[in-house]
Amino acid sequence: MLQFTINAERCIRCRRCVTDCPVCIIEQKEKEVPFIRPEQEENCLRCQHCLAVCPTAALSILGKKPEASLPLDAAHMPNLDQMTLLIRGRRSFRQYQDKNVDPELLQQLLATLANSPTGINNRRLTFRLIDDREAMNRLREKVMTGLNEAAKANRIPERAAYLTNTIAPYFEQRRDIIFRNAPHALIVSAEADAPCPQQDVALALAYFELLAQSAGLGTVWWGMLHFVLATLPDIRTLLGIPPDHVFYAMLFGRPAIKYSRTVQRDNEAEIRHIIF
Repeated sequence: MLQFTINAERCIRCRRCVTDCPVCIIEQKEKEVPFIRPEQEENCLRCQHCLAVCPTAALSILGKKPEASLPLDAAHMPNLDQMTLLIRGRRSFRQYQDKNVDPELLQQLLATLANSPTGINNRRLTFRLIDDREAMNRLREKVMTGLNEAAKANRIPERAAYLTNTIAPYFEQRRDIIFRNAPHALIVSAEADAPCPQQDVALALAYFELLAQSAGLGTVWWGMLHFVLATLPDIRTLLGIPPDHVFYAMLFGRPAIKYSRTVQRDNEAEIRHIIF
């Protein structure tokens, strides 16, 4: 049940919910309040566009009350200059402080991340979080020990051959090339039969990266996890990533380094204007 309800006293019959519904299931007859036919409810994307677009907070759906939503007004939104600085100043951090991020901040970031876009609002994403540096340390030791054994037994796949270059630095110099000594990791996965699982995963992590860096955290995309799991499939089981899930991961934590300025890349994108 969609629990689609209209407060008739607040509703000004503006039809905005009707015209903005992506699947066109909201109807309105003349001066009556909008409604959804029962047989159309299964077509709802659960995007909540109708709740968000209502100017008088008259509409509720899925049990969501408009009063519980944050108001959208220019005074509270980041402006273009602020967003430009955030994106130009985004860095991949490979040096981290050896301490946990505040759990309340992590909860806020993940709750916000649930709003990242997915294809046709499918929302079939799973977020796996390593939120404790001691757990990360145990995983790091297990992975590096496993890779060392795999290298000696010549069991590292050709496509993951780079991992052999990480073993000696770790055990001889305690230089952590794979985990970068990060205290935390976020692994986002999607079912392979979702409409666009790879894009959904990448978008969620991109949103998380900007959220995290706006909160003073450092992040780095963790592509090497794919090589690790190809070599040590038991680690995938340990992390709880189903075999049929598409996934990617990100390392993060409090950075141990500060960047003082943006880099200069504005002219490095190839732009082609399409003219018909």
